[in-house]
Amino acid sequence: MKNWIRIYLELTKFRIALFAALSTSAGFIVAKQGLSSEMITAVSGVFFLASGACALNQYQERQRDRLMERTRGRPIPTQRLSAAMGLAIALFLLAIGLFTLQRGTNKMVFVSGILALCWYNGLYTFLKRRTAFSAIPGALVGAIPPLLGWVHGGGRLLDPQILALAFFFFIWQIPHFWLLLLSFAADYEKAGFPSLTKIFTVTQLRRITFIWVFATAVACLVIPLFGLVNFYAGEVGLLAAGIWLVWKAFVLLRSHHPELPFRLAFNSINAYVLLVMFVLALDHLL
Repeated sequence: MKNWIRIYLELTKFRIALFAALSTSAGFIVAKQGLSSEMITAVSGVFFLASGACALNQYQERQRDRLMERTRGRPIPTQRLSAAMGLAIALFLLAIGLFTLQRGTNKMVFVSGILALCWYNGLYTFLKRRTAFSAIPGALVGAIPPLLGWVHGGGRLLDPQILALAFFFFIWQIPHFWLLLLSFAADYEKAGFPSLTKIFTVTQLRRITFIWVFATAVACLVIPLFGLVNFYAGEVGLLAAGIWLVWKAFVLLRSHHPELPFRLAFNSINAYVLLVMFVLALDHLL
């Protein structure tokens, strides 16, 4: 039983699916100005949809996963799970997610969920094999879950407030993806993926990535200008989090280790976005 649970968590990239659910809840809480039982359907639907999308992605990239140190221990490459079973689990989870969104939310949320699925498993997965800059269009996927939560919470789709929040999640995704790729650059090259290290020098990559991290902090500080923060304490919290992120990102400019700075910055930017969601949620729950 424990083995199957571990396989499931690895196949569905549980942390990524959980993050998508959390960002959906953040969008809902900001729109609704609080918690509500209505949030459950959107959050659970996105969680299952993201789980299925991640599992499907592992099925799609199973051959390349066998070539990389980082991914060769996944369920399908190690044959702990057959490719057919992995695909079946992915389709089952996608069906649950889409059914939940279709029955428990509105049409706009449902259609947006389908868009996110097609964008991630279709366009992004395709571009990832052909260009080192696939993270930029792929980052749109990170902006959709909070948008879904906002619309389900009663907000308008093109409201400037949610667009500001979605823009922050979009910007955050770019250094998030790049830092992961750069942390395992040799691995990705071995698997035949286009690499930024073939285009820029290490010094250039560190500077460019630092600028993206800095842009993420700036994008977050724009959010209060759109009236998404109710209390002064929330604004201070976002400012403090941004300063902390930029300070931690200076490791990209100081360290001479080939991979460690990217890994440290990757951990920092992930902690940062969770902190931002916590501050925004708390601001609207008090």
